[in-house]
Amino acid sequence: MSRRPKAYADRPVPPDGLVIVDKPGGWTSHDVVGKMRRLVGTRRVGHAGTLDPMATGVLVLGVERATRLLGHLALTRKEYEATIRLGQSTITDDAEGEVTEQAAPETVAAVAEAGIAAGIAALSGEIMQVPSAVSAIKVDGVRSYARVRAGDEVKLAPRPITVFEFELLATRRLAAGDTEQTQGLIDLDVRVVCSSGTYIRALARDLGEGLGVGGHLTALRRTRVGPYTLADAVPLADLTALVEAGQQVPVLPIAEAAGAAFPRYDADEEQAKAIAHGGPLPARGLGPGPIAVFAPDGVFLALVEEQGRRCKPIAVFV
Repeated sequence: MSRRPKAYADRPVPPDGLVIVDKPGGWTSHDVVGKMRRLVGTRRVGHAGTLDPMATGVLVLGVERATRLLGHLALTRKEYEATIRLGQSTITDDAEGEVTEQAAPETVAAVAEAGIAAGIAALSGEIMQVPSAVSAIKVDGVRSYARVRAGDEVKLAPRPITVFEFELLATRRLAAGDTEQTQGLIDLDVRVVCSSGTYIRALARDLGEGLGVGGHLTALRRTRVGPYTLADAVPLADLTALVEAGQQVPVLPIAEAAGAAFPRYDADEEQAKAIAHGGPLPARGLGPGPIAVFAPDGVFLALVEEQGRRCKPIAVFV
């Protein structure tokens, strides 16, 4: 049963489904989850992939039973638009951390367009990436960022990621008229499509290091998570205004969410009964999974994965 705040006890239980939020800058993903819990009136809210406080854009939230979808949604491709600044390194690999090193102006000026293109190419495809030290990854049970703040030197192990697309959109060489601290630096506007677990901050860091000048991220906007884009996302302020006006937060029903995010398996009556009790289904060549299974009446039943000639349940929702 849902654990609901007393202040919302007289409100209807929200439907199972997803809310696609356009996260504002300055909010942690946990902040957004906390706000959504108050807006929809249930504690059963979670998110499908953290966005740094500095970042904005698509944050997928699950409500009620749809929270069980989130771990599977997090395995999908994500797309970002970002600005990388070459010539400065920071402790956090983004603009929120203090500058730890700044390259000489003449060194940055010597960075050629061809070198930038080669650096981007080297960070594309299947690569090993060392996550940013200031991250939520745990080291011996303690968050990496907490160790860094305590003065520890943290070296995280590299992880396999895939950068499907790394596109340079624009290059700006900062000159007279900019602040003294930024004169001579280079800003790159980029678009990145990548696997879950990719740190865009780390791409900025590694691109700068590869060019011999250092680099960090100054802006980040997530434009897509799986099938969900900015066109689907609603600003948090607009959702708050809806609730204050006596309306409910629009929730994408769990069946629609699953149908959009995963390959679809339409079961017959006997198969629907089997999967509802955790039984296997015959494989149909829909891929390794997850695969969304639907009953003849359209009810979303389960997520399964193909193993040989059978589909075995990952999670049953009925």
